[in-house]
Amino acid sequence: MKIGIFSDIHSNYNALKAVIDFYHENPCDEYLCLGDVVGYGPHPDECCTAIRNFASATMLGNHDAAVCGRMNYAYYYDAARNVLDYHARILSQENMAWLANLPYITKHPAGFTVSHGSPIEPQDFNYIFFIEQANQLVPRFDDLDHITFIGHSHLTKAFALTKDHATDVTANILTFEPDKKYFVTVGSVGQPRDYDNRACCTIYDTETHTIVYHRVSYDIENTVRKLFDSDITYNFGKRLYLGI
Repeated sequence: MKIGIFSDIHSNYNALKAVIDFYHENPCDEYLCLGDVVGYGPHPDECCTAIRNFASATMLGNHDAAVCGRMNYAYYYDAARNVLDYHARILSQENMAWLANLPYITKHPAGFTVSHGSPIEPQDFNYIFFIEQANQLVPRFDDLDHITFIGHSHLTKAFALTKDHATDVTANILTFEPDKKYFVTVGSVGQPRDYDNRACCTIYDTETHTIVYHRVSYDIENTVRKLFDSDITYNFGKRLYLGI
């Protein structure tokens, strides 16, 4: 079975459309979105509708939770908070209701877990992108699935855990060994932060026990132009060009 796994669209419909087109050319048996469909970008409603029609399942991201009223985001910095307020005003009632009912975490029958951030207390949306954060999960080794796929950081980081320690195993193609536990961050469709401005998505093969990262070019200029025409600060547009 091949499973397309992607995350962090952040209202960037042009990037999402490019990723969906990529998956149509490289078909999988199902598609999983790990959250943050909204936030930052100019197309929240379009992205929600597209994900609802495409993904087999979608997890709740922190920006999704903020927009639909499932978390307090008063502590967010002004620019991010202003976008969330704006998205809450323009989202359709149907898409708002969809966000309000998304799960934090799902255990897949193929033996892996998906969530937006850490699967431990997933409603807290804790990050796992430093080795120190991965090592903090070592005491929970027996509670973890063989693989946990996450988003949230917008990076392409991966860690392998034993009962003693965590190791950075970041690579473009990862193969999973049976005696270890893994955390794999699948990158970002709509706002990459690993200095590669192309949209990122992955394909996990349950038979070969491998995952491959794919980068997809899209019309960044069009997205930025739409963003500049909205109530969103231009800094979020500049980040798209830089991949940060």
